[in-house]
Amino acid sequence: MSVRLQNALWEAHQSLCGRDFLHFSDLGTSELERLLRLAQVLKEAQKNHFTHRLLAGKTLGLIFDKSSTRTRVSFEVGMLQLGGHALFLPGNQLQTGRGEPISDTAQVMSRYLDGVMIRTFRQSDVETFAEYASIPVINGLTDEFHPCQLMADALTILEHMGGLQGVTVAYVGDGNNMANSWLQLAPKLGMNIRVATPVGYQPQAHVVEEAKFHAVHNHTQVLVTTDPLRAVEGADVIYTDTWVSMGDEAESEVRLSRFEGYQVNEALCALAKPDHIFMHCLPAHRGEEVSENVIDGDHAVIFDQAENRLHAQKAILAALMADAGAFGEDL
Repeated sequence: MSVRLQNALWEAHQSLCGRDFLHFSDLGTSELERLLRLAQVLKEAQKNHFTHRLLAGKTLGLIFDKSSTRTRVSFEVGMLQLGGHALFLPGNQLQTGRGEPISDTAQVMSRYLDGVMIRTFRQSDVETFAEYASIPVINGLTDEFHPCQLMADALTILEHMGGLQGVTVAYVGDGNNMANSWLQLAPKLGMNIRVATPVGYQPQAHVVEEAKFHAVHNHTQVLVTTDPLRAVEGADVIYTDTWVSMGDEAESEVRLSRFEGYQVNEALCALAKPDHIFMHCLPAHRGEEVSENVIDGDHAVIFDQAENRLHAQKAILAALMADAGAFGEDL
């Protein structure tokens, strides 16, 4: 286990050490595959009670402008298992909440911390923080992208399908951060991605164009449609997310009306492959975007996804933040 972990860490670390993890645009296929391999080995190590203090003495700042269950718990537990420390920093208790420039906060925190995870609203805020920080910055969720969730999702599909090449993912619902991140990631890992949303709720146009570009180079397929039946037909994976995300509460009634016909239910799932899996990043609103008999049914792997947030994020943390000491014999 020690040698396998050293090798997996080295492969991921050599190209990702010190970098930011903000979205998938600047990550290549080989880098993503190495992160997934590292996540697999780290998961095995944890299950076998193999000590892996790869970030001993390291401290990760966790900035939260949005509420959280899985993100906070998984990052805090992950840093503990890696031998480091996580510092919870509610955004409303930081000076940025009183007008301090993000650039100043980023430079100050770079003097204290070894890395920062930010869960906030605007993607531009995370990118500004990363621009001025001299330590790795991880996007824990913004309104535009959710890359940590997608790494956990890819790990989950890999475990259940035995591979990623040729897997078809059908995303049904809001063209939000999850849809954007799926479009960025799937083509790079050899997966086909279909996104079905109502008119006016499509994913970002530039993200769709980026996905189509990578699909051509990696011989995969990208479909963006308003027809959920077309998206789900013959799919290996059916994925959805809440129709009313954090920050959209004022639009709740309108959204619930516009998304009628996009619920993932037994009738829709019947169009997918018989051995398909159902995924949801949680929290879920049973009876809205997904019926209870689907999310609580035999095809659902939602809790495997939730667990894999821990292992995937540990891989990201180790690849970005480990130093040479992590490759020693005391691993």
